[in-house]
Amino acid sequence: MRENLIVVKYGGNAMTNIEKKKEFLKDIAKLTKSGKKLIIVHGGGPEINNMLKKIGKESYFIQGNRVSDKEIVEIAEMVLAGKVNKGIVGELNNLGIKAVGLSGKDAGLIKAQKKYLNIDGNNIDVGFVGKITKINGNILKLLLGNGYLPVISTIGLDDNGNTYNINADYVAGEIAGKLKAEKLLFFTDVDGIYTNFEDKNTLINEIEKNEILKLIDSGNINGGMLPKVNACLETLDKGVSEVVILNGEIESIIDKYFSNEKVGTTIKG
Repeated sequence: MRENLIVVKYGGNAMTNIEKKKEFLKDIAKLTKSGKKLIIVHGGGPEINNMLKKIGKESYFIQGNRVSDKEIVEIAEMVLAGKVNKGIVGELNNLGIKAVGLSGKDAGLIKAQKKYLNIDGNNIDVGFVGKITKINGNILKLLLGNGYLPVISTIGLDDNGNTYNINADYVAGEIAGKLKAEKLLFFTDVDGIYTNFEDKNTLINEIEKNEILKLIDSGNINGGMLPKVNACLETLDKGVSEVVILNGEIESIIDKYFSNEKVGTTIKG
């Protein structure tokens, strides 16, 4: 296990709201200055939606995957690797952090292949949506070893030069597993996992993997939370000791978590 390495999956409204983004990245800078080594993997779905709307291009989702023709994946790359990534990197550098922006194309960071969805036994083509075949951990180790904070947009490349958009939750999990991170922090728009989502008093602060599987089987974890939780479970299988789901909209959520306040849901392997 790589001592003090934390992978952060950054997404949701905490990323699109300008003030919340500034506060969140200030907390990231503070954590880095305390001696933690961080890697940030970010999404950018709302920004992609906004750009598609501006140009009058429609898109739709199947099982949480944006069906992506060539134009959509080009726009996704432009928004994620250009606008979103450089916005995060610029803000962190202004805060005194040596952040470096990467897409999965840089140094062969994320090798991918076309992903098909299996629905009722049929392989469904969702276009230029990829699944990971290989992570180049060496470039990340090189950057971390020289005091840099990698900020990664989730665009991958296959052996034929095709570009793919890849789910950021899974990229974060693959990177955390590859580098044997101490933990993976998922920042999203909900407080964590509930035994009953309708009852906010049922937030689970800590849970073992086998108990999570029971909640999935019973249908208590469903909808948009299900793929995120599945990504968490896959990360644990790769040797990461714990994965934490936190609400990035809560003020000073990083400070609260590292001060051992009962926030979010910690899933242990």
